[in-house]
Amino acid sequence: MSAKPSTEPNAVPAAFSAHVGKHPGEPNVMDPTLLTDPFSGYGALREQGPVVRGRFLDDSPIWFITRFDDVRAVLRDPRFANDRSHASGSAEGEDPLTRTLRTFGIPEGTKQHLTESILNKDAPDHSRLRRLVSRAFTARRINALRPRVEQITDELLRRLPEHAEDGVVDLIEHFTYPLPITVICELVGIPEEDRVQWRSWGADLVSMEPERLGRSLPLMVEHIHELIGRRRAALTDDLLSDLIRAQDEDGDRLSDTEMATMVFTLVLAGHETTAHLLANGTAALLTHPDQLRLLREDPELAPRAVHELMRWCGPVQGTQLRYATEDVEIAGVRIAKGDAVQPILVSANFDPRHYDDPDRLDLTRHPAGQPENHVGFGHGMHYCLGATLARQEGEVAFNRLLAHYPDLSLAVAPEELVRLPRPGSWRLTALPLRLG
Repeated sequence: MSAKPSTEPNAVPAAFSAHVGKHPGEPNVMDPTLLTDPFSGYGALREQGPVVRGRFLDDSPIWFITRFDDVRAVLRDPRFANDRSHASGSAEGEDPLTRTLRTFGIPEGTKQHLTESILNKDAPDHSRLRRLVSRAFTARRINALRPRVEQITDELLRRLPEHAEDGVVDLIEHFTYPLPITVICELVGIPEEDRVQWRSWGADLVSMEPERLGRSLPLMVEHIHELIGRRRAALTDDLLSDLIRAQDEDGDRLSDTEMATMVFTLVLAGHETTAHLLANGTAALLTHPDQLRLLREDPELAPRAVHELMRWCGPVQGTQLRYATEDVEIAGVRIAKGDAVQPILVSANFDPRHYDDPDRLDLTRHPAGQPENHVGFGHGMHYCLGATLARQEGEVAFNRLLAHYPDLSLAVAPEELVRLPRPGSWRLTALPLRLG
């Protein structure tokens, strides 16, 4: 990638960076080369091999899966489980996630809301939970939501000049965060007066700072259970009410903890990643005037543009760990049962074996009307539940932003943009723009 943002100094928690370098030849997810420039860092691993031995946050051994075809194969392979207890031979001792959460200072009473989410479930529990929420994310329902997304987008964009200081406005603070959190909260059923607090909690959870995590997660869990109680007394037309109805009809289908965890997961996942897709994508367009001109001249290009931006600068760069439930061979490498693997989305999305000139941003790369040709939203059973909504928000946001502000420009040099160095993610701390 060109014009990569710098990384914020001293932002990496010492508890995790202390493991870096302990095992020569086995890259750690906290290695500076992977944090500061994951495109080049994981790209080098991809060219080293399709399967590379490495280390997770807690220093436990994992296998990085680096190439496009192999990443997709692992993501759809039922022999790899998200729940470590399902991987025969791996039940002894703590799993990496549990050790990591303890380092974060997550209280025992709330840890299950991170370890027992739909993201960590395998069939049949994953299938059961996904069916309960999938009708809220069907293409038909998301299409019906589009006028509301457009309305929210236009309202936020009209108000941007109110937030400018010396002609500069932070697009993340005043647009790319407020848009998706408003949309997902309306869809799920989070009251308007609670949304500012949810955004603050979300920032705490992605901070990787134990003090913030340990403080905010219990408050979030308590708030969700209180909200469920209030909504149960006055059901409405939102996803939370649908979940309550499903539980009332058959309590075995959904426990209270599962319901609270589902709300927690959907709201966080539904705004954090989309917010940074919009921010990363805007920065990419403004540093590639030829591609910016294409989208300005042809707004119908937006669906293809969103796919390419998700490939080229998507906010999620690696999946959760998956565990082999039996001995598996990947690209000639034996993965023993119980071993952890991490498919690396960023290296797959830049694999020259799959893409011509993958480093080039090309909004016309994705064929119109064809299935997506990247793994930015994942693949297989755990494919992003909210992908259709995220794509729609991207299409609306980019087109409306350029229409409202045709002279939009970066307020700093591209290399002065600052990114928070966090493993597996690509997030700007701010996006200062001049509206023109």
